[in-house]
Formats: sequence, structure tokens, C-alpha cells
Amino acid sequence: MKKLSLYFISSIVALTSCNKMIDVYPPSNLYDQAFYQNTSDVEKALTGCYNGMQKPLYNEWMVTELRSDNTLMGSPTSGSSDNREFSDLDMFMPATSHSSMYDYWLATYYNIYNVNKVMSNLEVNYHQEDGSLTYDSISIPVTLQDRKRLSSQASFIRAYHYFNLVRLFGGVFLIDKPVSPADAKYINRSSVDEIYKLIIADLQNTIDNGATDNFNAINPNDFGRANAWTAKAMMAKVYLTLNRKTEAIALLQDVISNSGYGLQATYSNVFSTNNEMNNEIMFAVRYKSGKVGLGSPFANLFAPSGSGQAIVNGDGNGLNYPSRELFRKTLGGYDTMVDKRDDFNMSIYFGKFYIKKYISNLIYENDGENDWPVIRYADVLLMLAEAQGFTPNSVALINQIKVRAELLPLTNITTEAAFEKALSDERRWEFAFENLRWFDLVRFKTTMNSIDPIVVLKNHFSNMYAQHYAQYPQPLSLIELQNLITPEKLLLPIPQREIDINTTIVIPQNPGY
Repeated sequence: MKKLSLYFISSIVALTSCNKMIDVYPPSNLYDQAFYQNTSDVEKALTGCYNGMQKPLYNEWMVTELRSDNTLMGSPTSGSSDNREFSDLDMFMPATSHSSMYDYWLATYYNIYNVNKVMSNLEVNYHQEDGSLTYDSISIPVTLQDRKRLSSQASFIRAYHYFNLVRLFGGVFLIDKPVSPADAKYINRSSVDEIYKLIIADLQNTIDNGATDNFNAINPNDFGRANAWTAKAMMAKVYLTLNRKTEAIALLQDVISNSGYGLQATYSNVFSTNNEMNNEIMFAVRYKSGKVGLGSPFANLFAPSGSGQAIVNGDGNGLNYPSRELFRKTLGGYDTMVDKRDDFNMSIYFGKFYIKKYISNLIYENDGENDWPVIRYADVLLMLAEAQGFTPNSVALINQIKVRAELLPLTNITTEAAFEKALSDERRWEFAFENLRWFDLVRFKTTMNSIDPIVVLKNHFSNMYAQHYAQYPQPLSLIELQNLITPEKLLLPIPQREIDINTTIVIPQNPGY
């Protein structure tokens, strides 16, 4: 199918189906201005925005987990073009025309367009000059209370998308309202600071106007919707990324003290399809099985290829294989007990590791029930430890996570470097295959003194070279492979099609590409 550019997204968008919260079959093609007539119409469009989070997630592992030290391509000797493209991401040599990267980019901007339509019809407008959102005169009969309720959720989704984009690509196109294809060609990349200003404004809108119910008082119909607590946790991660630790600490302490969210008793229970949206899941991208077009594809994507029906109905694609480094015995870490998370997160099929975290009983192929966690309460605890730095309280926070995994608590941490290594490792094991490791590594360069993502990734290449990277046809030497990791390559390239198709302005490419 012919690929579109960002500049045509403003002319074709379809909002299809719904998530688990409302109706399984709302009307599609809700992009027409005439559709928005009342509160119910906006609700349906907002549901489309929640559903629109699924499509970018389909490719997100490729630009996050695969580029970290968590996963690899399972078939280094394969000559297929898809395998080569995935490997290029893993080895920090993606083409600027990389198709999967571009699919992620387009899907993200499609849903930003969806959100902008909702915000525009609610007349909630962003002002770039001062980073504010205002509620202006509205032409449809929606009360101010409903405008705040609906826009608080929409702005969270927009902040989520831009937060991912800015961390992956740097300064991107800041589009905060629907624009015509002709006008879009005059919009150039904004600075990183300008993107973060929008993210913070959007999250502040959710904090100010989103639901503040304690978890135990949330209406079951609202499970899965963004609320003020969700936004405070996300804002804390934004502040951590910007090294604004004091502000992050205040938000995280508020969530811990007042939100009603908490840890599940066991790790596996967090992800059970019989326990969805439990008190540890602060936000998730939701999936619904039953062949309604909303099922999760990840069981089939990540199950071993050629496994037939042994792992999952419909066989697996063999993507996103776990690195052997994730098993404690090969890490040589300080744990002497078996980590219960290992057996839940991954397994082995004929000598190859595979992700089983998102595998549940499937009736139909690519139709899993498993939601994808975005923010968990465990993340809140470990972010607070990161923000506070090496203190007894921070070690105690890590130990809450370790004890839940049935591991011995930390007792011998005596230096800042040892604390940072313990925290980095704990986040790696706790959030394995949740697409957080890449973002963590890049953030650690700012928030920690002893964790350098380039060093971590070079060590990863060294650890896995003989077993994996040396098996490629005409392999690079280890030194050549390690030299591909540079500070510039911590960002992905702007998709080349965005640069080439715009003959109106000159769009700069990221350095190193």
C-alpha cells in the first residue's frame, strides 16, 4: 500500500471500533466536523483516541526494546528484508527510510490528529507562546464540566504520544490543532524544549481536570481512562527525564500517599487477563479478544516461529527475542535466589528464549486479551527511588519490589554506584518487555552518575557478540559494531519521506544520519 506522509494525515483519519470501556461498534470515520454535535459524539471520538493507541504500540518494541540490551532478532542468519530491517535498528544503523520506524511515526501522528480533533471541538486550545491551555467559546452543547472531563483524557493521550516522540526523535513537528495539508507544509520541527512545554501543559490539564477518585472508588466503567493520578505519575517521569527531581518527588509522594493504587501480591497477578486494570495498573493500552478488531497481536508476534500450536494458536513470528543477559545466572548479579519474574516473562523453546509475558489462551490468531501496561505503581516506587538518589528510603523502595518477586532484600549497598546499578537492574527485570528499558537507559545518563547508556550497550554487544552478532552474514567486528553507538545515534532519524516530500521548507535531519 502506498505510504502517506505526515502532511496528508490531516486529510484522512478514521476512528474505528472502541476499547473495553464503551460500545464495541461505534461509528467509524468520525473525523467530519459535522459529526461533533453533543457530549455523546465527543465521547465516541475520545474512545477512538484510546483505540488509536494500539497501532503505534504494534511497532513500539522495534524502536525501544530492540534497541536496548533487552532483546535481539532471533534469526541472525536470516536474509529476509524484514529481519534485516529489525537488525538494523538493533545494531544502530537504521536507514532514514526504515519502513517500520516510519509506520510507528505515522501511526503516532494519526492518533495525535484524532486527539486534536477532540480538543478542537471542545475548544480547548494550546498557546505555544506561554505553554497554556484555555477553554474558549464552544459552539456545541457540552457543559464546562464535561469539557474538562473529556479534554483531560484527550490531553493525556496527546502528551503520551509526544513524550514518546521527543525521546525517540528529538524535536518533532508540534501540531496541536487540526491543520490542512497545505498549511502543514509550513510547519517545521519544533525544539525539544517546545515539545516538552506542550507535554507539561497537557499533563497539567489532566492533573487539574481529571478524575481524582481514590482507586477503590473508581467507577468500573472508568477503568482504563486517564485520570489525575495517571497524569501525576507520567508528569513525574517527564520531570525525571528533564532532571527536575524535586518536582518529580512531590508528585510521586502524592500518588503513593493518596491515590489508593498499590502493588499486587504477586508479579503474575499484575498481568492476569482475569485481573485487568487492578490497583497496580495506573494506565494501559487496552485490548479485547473476541474477533472484534481489538485483540492483542503480541502473543503471536513474540512466540517462537515454527512452534506451531505448541506455544500459541496460529504459530509465532519469532520477533523480539529476549537477550540471554536477562537471566540472572548469566548476569552474575547479587541475587542468589530464583527470580519469579524470569519464568513469567520468558521461556525457552528448543534452545531459544521467547517472551511469554503477553501470552494467554487464544481462540483466534492475533486476538489476545492481554492489555499492555504503560504506567504501573511499581514504576512510581522505583521512580521515587531514582529521584531521591542513594538514601535508606530509596533502598527500601527497591526492596518492596524485590520482596514481591520473592528475592532477598538489599542489605549490602554502601556506595552510590552500587545503588544505581541495583536500581537499574531492578527496573530492567521488573519492567522487562514493557518498552521501558530504552527510555530508562537514556534517562539514567541524566539522573544517575554511573550509568552511561553507550557503555551499557557496548557491553551488551560484547556479551552477545559470539552467540548472536558474529552469526550474521558478513558480520561486523565487535569494534565496528560498538563504534556504531554514538551520542547522535541515541536518537532515531526523522523519516526521510517527511523531508523529501516537503518542497516548501527545508526540514533538518538529525545529526549522524
